[in-house]
Amino acid sequence: MTITAKPASAGVDKQELEARVKAMYREVAEAPHGEFHFEMGRALAERLGYDPHALDRIPAAAIDSFAGVGHFLDLAAIQPGETVLDLGSGSGMDSLLAALATGPGGQVLGLDMTAAQRDKAERLAREAGFGQVTFHDGYIEAPPFADGSVDVVISNGVINLSADKPRVFAEAARVLRSGGRLALADIVTEKPLPESVSCNATLWAACIGGALQQDAYRAAIEASGLVIEAWREHPEYRFLTDSAQGASASYGVKSISLLAVKR
Repeated sequence: MTITAKPASAGVDKQELEARVKAMYREVAEAPHGEFHFEMGRALAERLGYDPHALDRIPAAAIDSFAGVGHFLDLAAIQPGETVLDLGSGSGMDSLLAALATGPGGQVLGLDMTAAQRDKAERLAREAGFGQVTFHDGYIEAPPFADGSVDVVISNGVINLSADKPRVFAEAARVLRSGGRLALADIVTEKPLPESVSCNATLWAACIGGALQQDAYRAAIEASGLVIEAWREHPEYRFLTDSAQGASASYGVKSISLLAVKR
């Protein structure tokens, strides 16, 4: 059986989706202790597997707005001097941790469409002296970087928000050099979501409605020319609201992380 991913969701209103995602993640940046469908902050990061000692070396405010769904930096194995692209960099926690690994001789490029997230991340990086980190305005479906210019692409809980996941993976493959790595965490499902969920922009913005069935997710990565080398689940990740938990139980919505390599 051949499983393919749709090039884009035909049902969700893309303009409404973008507006809801921007609004939600502006609130994540500006009011991280508010109520959301998902957990945030340091306790979540540590439970997912982030190194507490590394977290101590970056600004606490970046960790407060952390809304990732898994841990993958061990899979990324970022080396000193490498160039890293963070798709959907948010308030910068993963970008700053990547910068610890690249050292001052490397480069970390954060890409995010939400101004409040970029502004916060830029300020925190500047104040903490991370000169090798820059944050850029743009979409993960169209990263404004040259072919083969990146050693590692990372992303955390963001690709599920895209209405065109195959394009995201194709663009990740484009910017990666030969032998480059894609390491990410994301939300997938065991069963395809019904239109009542997948056409709901609010549930998309909550990291549920846009989740792709896991076999289709893998197929989209492999269609881009990347080879999946590691895939693991994160049962320690959980949603908070009744509606989100209901979708998780009904359709097997879950967190995964993976490593894929460009051959």
